Amino acid sequence: MSGISFTPEAIRALAQILRETDLSEIELADGESRLRVTRSVTVAQVAVAAPAPVAAAAAPAVAVPAAAPAAAEITASTPGAVTSPMVGVAYLSPEPGAAPFVQLGARVAAGQTLLLIEAMKTFNQIKAPKAGTVTRILLESGTPVEYGEPLMVVE
Repeated sequence: MSGISFTPEAIRALAQILRETDLSEIELADGESRLRVTRSVTVAQVAVAAPAPVAAAAAPAVAVPAAAPAAAEITASTPGAVTSPMVGVAYLSPEPGAAPFVQLGARVAAGQTLLLIEAMKTFNQIKAPKAGTVTRILLESGTPVEYGEPLMVVE
């Protein structure tokens, strides 16, 4: 007799553990018997509308320094751009609630981990290609990314 219980109560208990621990699957094995419980995790993307422009009062002309390029203007060929080597979900910290690997303005060494990309249930470290300062972070943790998509800028 197998030590794994296949009762609906046992399966519900495993499903509850998945929800409580934020895991996506649990698999138990005992000899020839196997029980695997999985749940799909969806990442909600929220669109934020830009506020309506407000008419500014007449102000004297002031020289404004050139702004950093907007996120839409940063491409894989932008100097210092760190791009995604794969399709997956990017995470800025090693686990939920933990401090991020790097923050805006942080100095990084070549080879230092900047973020993780989960692809095919494997977490892949994305490392800094060179030493420098993180000047742009172009995504939020838990965001799906595509191959070649700019993730950060290290100058």
